[in-house]
Amino acid sequence: MPNLGGWELIVLLGVLVLIFGAKKLPDMARSVGQSARVFKGEMRGLKEDRGADAPAEPATADAPAAASLPSVTKTPPAPTAVLPVVEAEVVDARR
Repeated sequence: MPNLGGWELIVLLGVLVLIFGAKKLPDMARSVGQSARVFKGEMRGLKEDRGADAPAEPATADAPAAASLPSVTKTPPAPTAVLPVVEAEVVDARR
């Protein structure tokens, strides 16, 4: 990807001013900055959550690997109620 020089940036800025107008550009730049800040904060929170989920002590070789897995219950789910089928009344539109 070629590097943009000074003249290319000036021409690009001029085209942006012609397309969007001088009044909209600061608002657009502000919203892009806010979006970048929110994205950065979310990524930081994601990294902190991932770090908090890590176990405090590493598993030892003596403990079986299946001990850290959640237990699965073999009970069937509760039955759901069956709703009665009600037929709709047919209305004659010619009356």
